[in-house]
This record gives sequence, structure tokens and C-alpha cells, in this order.
Amino acid sequence: MDIFLIVLLIAAGAVIFLGILPVAVLGYILYAVLLVRNKPDKWGRECSLPEDAEYKSMFDIGMEWYEKNKNAKQDVGITSCGFRLVGEYFDFGYDKAVIIIPGRMESLLYSYFFAEPYQKSGYNVLVIDNRSHGLSEGKRCCLGYSEYKDIIAWSKLLHETFGVNSVVLHGICIGSSVALFAMTAPECPEYIDSMVAEGMYASFSESLKNHILELKKPLFPIYQSAMLMMKIFSGADVVHDGPIYRIGALKKPILFLHSREDTYSLPEKAEEIYAKCNAPKEIVWFPTGAHSRIRITHMEKYDSAITDFLKEHEAVCETV
Repeated sequence: MDIFLIVLLIAAGAVIFLGILPVAVLGYILYAVLLVRNKPDKWGRECSLPEDAEYKSMFDIGMEWYEKNKNAKQDVGITSCGFRLVGEYFDFGYDKAVIIIPGRMESLLYSYFFAEPYQKSGYNVLVIDNRSHGLSEGKRCCLGYSEYKDIIAWSKLLHETFGVNSVVLHGICIGSSVALFAMTAPECPEYIDSMVAEGMYASFSESLKNHILELKKPLFPIYQSAMLMMKIFSGADVVHDGPIYRIGALKKPILFLHSREDTYSLPEKAEEIYAKCNAPKEIVWFPTGAHSRIRITHMEKYDSAITDFLKEHEAVCETV
């Protein structure tokens, strides 16, 4: 082979390698920041945004609920997919329960804030540290693509150990995706019979893109590389799979709670998801409220939407 051609091929290979490698490294760094617990105190049990007054208020209100109801609490745990997971079960003496599924970065302490409307509606409350969060084991967040199995395992604990015959899933942001994945899985038990979704996104890739654009950062090529890393290391195909692709398989009742001001899970995407849903459904719109902060902005309306949904669902079940 001509020496010039050999040199040209080597040079071309070096350019390609040196171009791809930095992008791959930066993509992995973004992935790791978002979805890898690389130190024990990451995604712990403290308030994740203590400097944010509104977020801190949510956390403090939740802790007040805990103080009022801590005598009903017992520590619980399961093993799912080889991970030891922990939670707290507030047993108020009912045969119905809610599992509150927080979003990324949050522990079960965050979930206290959402418990009150369920307690008032006659439901026991299970709050959980998701895999790789709080005191639960795990290193990687898989955005529900694996964690849905944990939710099914938690529901079995409620049913088989505590005699719960009706389980509602309440998900916030990523938690709503986890709940949907659990409810559309072939192995989902019958006693998981409805769900509430706050701020459900169409796909995680869409939500992350909106985050990046809000920060006025360029998407290409680090964003695309991070999507690939999520697929490789977390088994999450966030580009071609997500709630908007799975909602059509849902058969059980769902309540959507969404803010018109949500800049991450866009309202127009929520409308698309709602249109694709063939299950018994209801959507309640809130005129204001940032992503995952609807209840702190409209507490009475938020709680009423949940209690009304639960009453209607129970009435339907009684007539079947």
C-alpha cells in the first residue's frame, strides 16, 4: 500500500478517535452526575435543596406530618433484584394503602409531604427510599426501567404481610414513570389498582432536553452521548421508550396532576400522553406551580383532586 495512503488512514483514524473519545467521556460525566450515586451521601435523607425556600417548606411540612403520625410507623424492608431496600409503613388500620414514589435525588422523607390526602381518605401510607437513594442499596438510578420491579415487590409486602387489598401508586416526576412501568408490566398484581401521576414526562430524554435548554446550554453532542450512556449503563432507552410509549397499555384508573407552568414536563406533552391513554382517566390542571411543586402552590385543590379520585374509584369498584 502506498505510504501516503497509510499515513492518511492513520491520520483519519486519529481524528475520529480523538473526536469521539472526549464526547464519550463528557457524556459519561453528565450521565454519572444525573444517575450514579458515586459517594454514600449522594441522594441521602436530607433536604435536597435547603437553600430553596419553597422546597424547604415542602420538606418541613412533610416532617410535621411525620411528627404527628410517627406512632403509626414501622420500619420495613425488602430485597429486590439483589438490593436491600428500606421504607417506612404508617399503618392506620385500613386495608388500603398508597406507595409514594419520589423522583430522582429524593428519599422517603420527601414523600411525607404527599401523604396527608391519602391518610384522610382512609389509606395506610408506605414511603420508600428508591434504589440508590436514602438508606437503600444500589449505585445507579435506572429511571424506572428496573425500579418498577421494586414497586411490585413493595406491593407484595403490603398485601402478603399487612393484609392490604388495594394499592394506589403516587408518583412524582420520575416516580410517575416508575409507577406506570409497574402498572403496565405483565407481572403487575391485581391489587395494584390505580395510580396518581404528578408531572409525568413524555420521556426522560425530553425532560432532560428541556432542563438543558432552560440553562441555555448546547445540546449537541454531549446530550446525545449521555443518552447512549444511560442505555449502556442503566439499561434505560430514554429516547425510544418512556411514558408516552407505554401509556396505551394501561388498563387501570389514573389521575394526572399537571401544572401549566411546568417547564420540564411540558403541558403540551402531558396532553399527548392523556390523549394516548385508553384507561379510565382524569386530568386536573393547575394554572401555576413549578415542576414537582404543585401541592405547595395549590394544596387544597391538589388534595381534593386526590380524595375525589379515590372516592370515585372506590365507588366503581363497589359496583363491579
